[in-house]
Amino acid sequence: MSTPTHGETEETGSATIPELVIISGMSGAGRSTAAKCLEDLGWFVVDNLPPELIPTMVELGARSQGNVARIAVVVDVRGRNFFDNLKGALADLAAFHVSRRIVFLEASDDALVRRFESVRRPHPLQGDGRIVDGIAAERDLLRELRGDADLVIDTSSLNVHELRAKLDAQFAGDEEPELRATVMSFGYKYGLPVDADLVVDCRFLPNPHWVPELRPYTGTSEEVSNYVFNQPGAKEFLDRYAELLQLIAAGYRREGKRYVTIAVGCTGGKHRSVAMSEKLARRLSDEGVETVVVHRDMGRE
Repeated sequence: MSTPTHGETEETGSATIPELVIISGMSGAGRSTAAKCLEDLGWFVVDNLPPELIPTMVELGARSQGNVARIAVVVDVRGRNFFDNLKGALADLAAFHVSRRIVFLEASDDALVRRFESVRRPHPLQGDGRIVDGIAAERDLLRELRGDADLVIDTSSLNVHELRAKLDAQFAGDEEPELRATVMSFGYKYGLPVDADLVVDCRFLPNPHWVPELRPYTGTSEEVSNYVFNQPGAKEFLDRYAELLQLIAAGYRREGKRYVTIAVGCTGGKHRSVAMSEKLARRLSDEGVETVVVHRDMGRE
């Protein structure tokens, strides 16, 4: 018996095997927002379910005569000993031939510390130590699960609306999966985005930072954009990379991939990468790709 693809269900007699999404990741990285988003999309969401009960939940969903076709389960370190049973629970799911995905929510240490401090709550694993100790312990505990995840989302620079947009793109359940893209500008000096599928480097172009009258502006301004695209190779680079993305997008669609993050980088994430991201996003939109633009590091200087 073949395993159904994402978005499909498999009927066994009168039972319909529900699609399953397991939401996990770092405390403070947005698990609750992800759960609420899927709930709003019509998923049956269970928070902090002991992992060994996941197969039972799937079995109950299969008996619902199609009323529970999509189940999302939040699994995290609050389960303590239960979390150790997750691997066994996932193995047990093989008997149901269930279509399941793991979504892992990630964030930088700095972002997580700020979030815990803003709500004045301790990290669930810090004990008598500091917040950073709890974060380190949790990363170690979740390392293997992160490696097994089907989708990793870095929420360090995302607001609630941007996170929901990413999840909507992945789990809205359209009849015909359409490709959706996030084009994210970033600065190399702040590090690569950990959730990037493709990375574009714009540092081969002259930096407007060294033009005094352009330095205060960003790549969203007409002045900076005109400067960037009047440089030798800029327009040709945009044209050729847009053509390459058409080829990649066609392959993603054939493989059923619904979401892609394209990271466009320059030194500081303020001028060149921002201007290129805006133009690239416009090209993708013209090709029918639903596109969101995020400027991760703009304003950090």
